[in-house]
Amino acid sequence: MQQRVKYPRTPHLPWSPGASADDTRMIDTRAFEGREVVVTEKLDGENTTLYRDGMHARSIDGRAHASRDWVKGLQGRVGYLIPEGWRVCGENLYARHSLAYEDLEGYFYLLSVWNETNTCLSWDETRLWAAELGVPTPRELYRGSWNEARVRALRIDEATTEGYVVRTAEGFAFQDFGRRVAKWVRRNHVQTDEHWMHAAIEPNKLREPT
Repeated sequence: MQQRVKYPRTPHLPWSPGASADDTRMIDTRAFEGREVVVTEKLDGENTTLYRDGMHARSIDGRAHASRDWVKGLQGRVGYLIPEGWRVCGENLYARHSLAYEDLEGYFYLLSVWNETNTCLSWDETRLWAAELGVPTPRELYRGSWNEARVRALRIDEATTEGYVVRTAEGFAFQDFGRRVAKWVRRNHVQTDEHWMHAAIEPNKLREPT
């Protein structure tokens, strides 16, 4: 079996209001300066990693849960396309968490692809892989040279969006994750009274076919 790798914690941007006391936070954004970045919508689901021979949620040894059945089926259908030693990471949106989605393009949104050297592919390569696997990527809110003022000024509907994620458009090594990816999360983003895994599963809704 291929070695499993836990997805790293994404640091909060310095102005993210949703960071809690035990979250990691970027002190400043100098690591983004002079680089092309992509800002995408942060989705309210469960981080999930797919391999050629299996899958897991954020916890590598996590127990089975019915909300993961759909993405487990996805891995069964597309796992053979993932090269040996590679992994693809995304958001499992089958079950409703704090936000209810009514118009999803699919239940698994691809966030990143990692090759056999533990290097994250560029965003353009990631989008090509999304097309190959037949899955969507999160909505892009901005792409261009890093401009902190412009990113800070992004208008976010906090009633329907959890936040946004910044990543460099170019690829990067696993050990550089904390300097190449960061997030902004709305205040009080966890609004459910009971943790979603212990509540009845309420599936999000997919976009109506045209």
